[in-house]
Amino acid sequence: MRFQGSICGGLCWEELTRKRFNDEKCLERYGFKVYSQNDEDGIIQEIFRRIGTTDKRFIEFGVQNGLESNSHYLLLKGWSGLWIEGSGAYVKEIYGRFRPVIKSGQLKVKNAFITRDNINELFVSENFTGEIDLLSIDIDGNDYYVWQAINAVKPRVVVIEYNGKFPPDLNWKMAYNSKHIWEGSDWHGASLKAFELLGHDLGYQLVGTNLRGVNAFFVRSDLTDDKFISPATSENLYNPLRIDLTFTLSHPARYCLAVQEDELGIRNYYDDGKVPGQKKKSWLNRVIRKTLHKMGSAWRNG
Repeated sequence: MRFQGSICGGLCWEELTRKRFNDEKCLERYGFKVYSQNDEDGIIQEIFRRIGTTDKRFIEFGVQNGLESNSHYLLLKGWSGLWIEGSGAYVKEIYGRFRPVIKSGQLKVKNAFITRDNINELFVSENFTGEIDLLSIDIDGNDYYVWQAINAVKPRVVVIEYNGKFPPDLNWKMAYNSKHIWEGSDWHGASLKAFELLGHDLGYQLVGTNLRGVNAFFVRSDLTDDKFISPATSENLYNPLRIDLTFTLSHPARYCLAVQEDELGIRNYYDDGKVPGQKKKSWLNRVIRKTLHKMGSAWRNG
C-alpha cells in the first residue's frame, strides 16, 4: 500500500493504518468515492451492509452546494433526507442542481446557520424526529457541541469531521463560539479522542475513520455487536490528516442525476426550459447569422 510521498504526523500512524488493513473488519478497505469528498461513500455503504437500514432517512449539514457530500450518492439509491446549509448562495445553487429530487420531495433543504441552541428546532421544523439511519455533521467548528446538543433525532449512524492534526490520545476541543467561521487553520472542531469519549456518553461506538483522516464513523452501541474492529478506541482506529491524499473521478458532477424525466435533458433542472447561459437570440441576430451562412456557402461553391 502506498499513500503519498510525505509522512503525515509521523511514521507510526502510517504503520498503524497498514496493520489495520489486515483486518477484514477494517472500514477503510471498503472505501470509495462517488460523490463524497473522499472515500466516505464506500465506508457508509459498508456500515449499513453490516447493520442494515430502517427508513433510509438522512440528515446532513454543512453540505455547501451538495454535489460533494456524504448523502448525495444515497439519493440515487432511494434514500430521502434533509440538508441544512448556512450559505444562502449555496442553497440557491442546490435548488438548481438538485431540482428533481427537491421537486419530488425526496430532499428537503433549509438555509440556516447552525448553533447548539437551534439545531433541534431546525430538525423539528422540517418534521425530522425520532430514529433516522444517518446523521452527517461537518460545520468546521462547533461540531462537538452541536452533536452533544442533538436530542430531536436518534441516528443509527453518525459521521462527523474530526481534527486529524491531533494524535489519537489527545482529548482536545475548541471552545464553543456560536459565531465561529473556519479560517483555514487548525482552530476548528475536536480531536478524535474527544469525539470517542463524547460518542460513548451519547451511546455510540467509534467504528472507524476514513483514510484521509477527515471523518470519524460512529454506530449506535446497541447495533455494533462484533461487526467492527475492537478495541473501539481512537488509538486503534486513528488516521492522521493526509492532506495531500486525494480521491478523484474522471467525470465531474454538475447536477444530481436522480429522479430525471425523459426527454427533458438539462431542462430537468430549470423551469420552463430557461437554462442559464442559453440566451434566446434576437430576430435580427438570427437574420444576420443566416445571411452570413448563405454568403459563405455561395463563396465556397464559386
